[in-house]
Amino acid sequence: MVAQPAKSVDFSYFGGADSLDEGRTPRRTEVPRPTAEDDGKIHVAPPQDPSDFLWLMTEEPHRTRRMAIMKAHPEVTKLMGYEPLTKWVVLGVVSLQIGLACLLRNYHPLSPVFLLTAYVIGGTANHNLFLAIHEITHNLAFRSPRMNKALAVFANLPIGIPYSAAFKRYHIEHHKFLGEDGIDTDLPTNLELICLNNVLGKVFFATFQILFYALRPGFVRMQAFTQWHFVNLLTQLVFDYALVTAFGKGPLIYLLMSSFWAGSLHPLAGHFIAEHYVWDGLQQETYSYYGCLNVFAYNVRSPPPTFSASHLPFPHIVPAFFFFPLSYPHASEKYSCLHTHTQVGYHNEHHDFPSVPWTRLPALRALAPEFYDTIPSHPSWPMVLVNFIRDPEVGIFARVKRRPKDRGGATVDSGQSTPTASDSDTQKE
Repeated sequence: MVAQPAKSVDFSYFGGADSLDEGRTPRRTEVPRPTAEDDGKIHVAPPQDPSDFLWLMTEEPHRTRRMAIMKAHPEVTKLMGYEPLTKWVVLGVVSLQIGLACLLRNYHPLSPVFLLTAYVIGGTANHNLFLAIHEITHNLAFRSPRMNKALAVFANLPIGIPYSAAFKRYHIEHHKFLGEDGIDTDLPTNLELICLNNVLGKVFFATFQILFYALRPGFVRMQAFTQWHFVNLLTQLVFDYALVTAFGKGPLIYLLMSSFWAGSLHPLAGHFIAEHYVWDGLQQETYSYYGCLNVFAYNVRSPPPTFSASHLPFPHIVPAFFFFPLSYPHASEKYSCLHTHTQVGYHNEHHDFPSVPWTRLPALRALAPEFYDTIPSHPSWPMVLVNFIRDPEVGIFARVKRRPKDRGGATVDSGQSTPTASDSDTQKE
């Protein structure tokens, strides 16, 4: 939902200002296909009150848009379903990280080579694995939920700390109860609003945002410990112990440092803030990003329909994204390299259709441009971090919140909602 255009704003409330741009910072978002209501260049809404979150009583927008798209384009269902390529990309990146960790075992953790490798390669690779686990959480790597959960545990290994099992339940709630206070743990808490609602606070949050996303859910709502939590924990501890026993502490320090950089002041980490923070005074709670950094954020060129993993040279060793730009230079427009994509880049598309895998999100956008190309989006992830810190119009306060709904006796408890018939596929173990 976008705020009303400037021409319908009552300027008697703004002390003599003649436009919504007067005295404000430049607009941070853009519109792929400008409209008369929003050209993507000037502000179309007044700034948000920085003293509190943006509380709305409207329904989250994704269900409504999903229904509209399915009515206008019923063929959208053909884009849904798991992506076989995912497991090979995961295998390649995990192999890359473990290999680099072992190669750096004799370097001091504070040496330039160690630090630079951990930031540039390790941070990028582990961020890639964060997003792989995000993709797998939606059961989009295999048909079987158990196989998906097992792959997520495997993808978790180079991250160093077990989190894939807990992430699944919290993230499914984030989709089902977007913006609901006390349920959606992606939302900042009141304590964060009080302590971090200034420039220094935003610098601290942006630097340590991975810790906020890791620790906040436990303070907001605890989960019941399941067999997959146990499998995730035990597998990670055994892996970490074996790595330290065989190669010393250096490799584990490298992996943990990579995970820290992946969720800190790293170009890819801008997506954490870009996805759901409110920008430019708009009452829009989800933003996409269509830029070139998507190629590092769990992205390869969309494979042609006849693709199979056997087309990859050394598929068990090398990440698939190293080869796709060379393997299919004459792919059709549907699978063009111009369509860089990821579920966190194409975030509106992902929330509308979480059953569409990462390789088909550009096709979803191309199928329904009248729905997506008029929505404001971010032109740059790195600049999201910069603007979040320096721009007074955005901060911890810039999130949409809703009061929890009355669900007629159904409860959301122990990290999982009471299942309904429509939720059965996401609740099966």
